[in-house]
Amino acid sequence: MKILSVNISEQKGTIKKPVGEIRLGAFGVEEDAHAGNWHRQVSLLGKESVDRFSALAGREITYGEFAENLTTEGLELVKTAPMDRLVGKEVELEITQIGKECHGSSCAIFREVGNCVMPKEGIFARVIRPGVLRPGDELEYIPRVLRFHLITLSDRASRGEYEDRSGPRMVELLEKHFEDRPRSIQIESSIIPDEATALELLIRKSIEAGVDVVITTGGTGVGRRDITVETLKPMLQKEVPGIMEMIRLKYGTRKPNALLSCGIAGFIENTMVYTLPGSVRAVNEYMEEVLKTLEHLIYMRHGLDVH
Repeated sequence: MKILSVNISEQKGTIKKPVGEIRLGAFGVEEDAHAGNWHRQVSLLGKESVDRFSALAGREITYGEFAENLTTEGLELVKTAPMDRLVGKEVELEITQIGKECHGSSCAIFREVGNCVMPKEGIFARVIRPGVLRPGDELEYIPRVLRFHLITLSDRASRGEYEDRSGPRMVELLEKHFEDRPRSIQIESSIIPDEATALELLIRKSIEAGVDVVITTGGTGVGRRDITVETLKPMLQKEVPGIMEMIRLKYGTRKPNALLSCGIAGFIENTMVYTLPGSVRAVNEYMEEVLKTLEHLIYMRHGLDVH
C-alpha cells in the first residue's frame, strides 16, 4: 500500500492540509487535532474510496478533504478489520475501527463538501511503533489471524471407541461464521480423556502460544468424571458469567436438564475460554449465542472500544 499524501489539521471537524511529512508519536500524529490517548489516533482513506465518491459528487476531491491523515492507494481499506497491522520501514499501525459516526451538518467537512465518505469507508488506527511518514512511503498490510483451539474431553472418544462429532461441528460453525467476514481464522483441534492434568497442560500451551479462543466440549455436567469446570475455573482471571447464564435460562425453561450444565466462560490472560457440554445439540445451541459477542469480547480485551 502506497502513501499518496500525509495531512494534518489543528482543529477537529475541519479539512486537513497536505504536508511534506508527519511524525507519528505514542499518541498519534504530532501537531494534529486528533492525536491523543485513544484508539482513533490516525485516520486513513484510500484513493479507491475517494475516486468513487468523486465520481458521485461530480467534482475532484483533494487529499485531506475528508480529514484523513493518510491518503493511500493499493488496498481497499474498508475490507480490513480491527487488529490488522500496517507496517512500514519506520512505523507500525494497528487498525482499530472501520468507519465512524457521521455528524452531518454539524461537521465542517460535511458542510463544505456536501457529504462524507469517512463514516463508511474511512479507517482508524493507533500507533504501535512511532516514526516518520512521507508521500511515496509504503506500508505492508498484515491481517490479524484469529486462532482457535477446540478441545473435546471424552474418555471413550480419546480411546477411539466412538467418533467425536462435537469437535467437527464446532469447526463447521466457526468456518461458516467467518466466511463472509474480513477475518482469517486458524483452528486446532484436540481430543483428550476426562483428565484434569491433560486439560490444564493443553490450556497452558494454548496461552503460551497466544491462542485467541479456547472452546472445550464435554465434562461440564455433574458426573464423577466431569472435570472441565473444576479444572478451568481456578485458572480464569476474569469470568464472563452472563453468556452461560443466559444460555442456561434460554434452554432451561423448555428443557430443565439444561440447567444442570455447569459451563463457564472467561479470560485467562488474553485468551477467551468457553466450556460447552459434549453433545452436538448443545454445541449448536451454545455456539449460536457465543458467536454473537465473540469478536467484540476479543476487541475489548485488546483495548478496542469497537461498537
